[in-house]
Amino acid sequence: MRTHLQIAGQVALTIVTVMLVLAGASAVTADDSLPKVSLNADNLGPRSIEDRTADVVPRDYAYAWQTMAQALDQNRAELLDGYFAGLAKDNLSHLIADQKQTHVRVRYLDHGHKLEALFYSPAGDAMQLRDHARLDIDVMDGDKVIHSEQVNLQYIVLMTPGADRWLVRDLEIMPETKP
Repeated sequence: MRTHLQIAGQVALTIVTVMLVLAGASAVTADDSLPKVSLNADNLGPRSIEDRTADVVPRDYAYAWQTMAQALDQNRAELLDGYFAGLAKDNLSHLIADQKQTHVRVRYLDHGHKLEALFYSPAGDAMQLRDHARLDIDVMDGDKVIHSEQVNLQYIVLMTPGADRWLVRDLEIMPETKP
């Protein structure tokens, strides 16, 4: 038969375990916050953007970057399924396969994106955007950072609507131009 002291010890251990799990869960939630994404569609053509689409595209683009960062950091290509399709998904899946082979991975700290809508197809089935992104990029070997830099990058993005969200279909970095 267990004594009161043993039961109290087991209860204390359970409480400490629950507190550690909850502390870890809140840390994950804080790290998993969405990047800030703004959208400027003032010069969009040939079709104007609907209010709902103007709200959903930046939200879904933020989710895409969040899942991309997680997929690259954890080497889990299946995380791309929710917000990527086509060429963008293929390219990122190949990058993750390369990371698994070399044991070197990329980690992003996302400081936000300013999207400029360039083209919205007359049928509403494709949107081209320019993304001005601010990122910290760490190249990791295991848990060791072997290279780190803060960058301002530009991407050309093609998004298409899916069943319940907009998907990133192509994500191409634009070459840096010097004045």
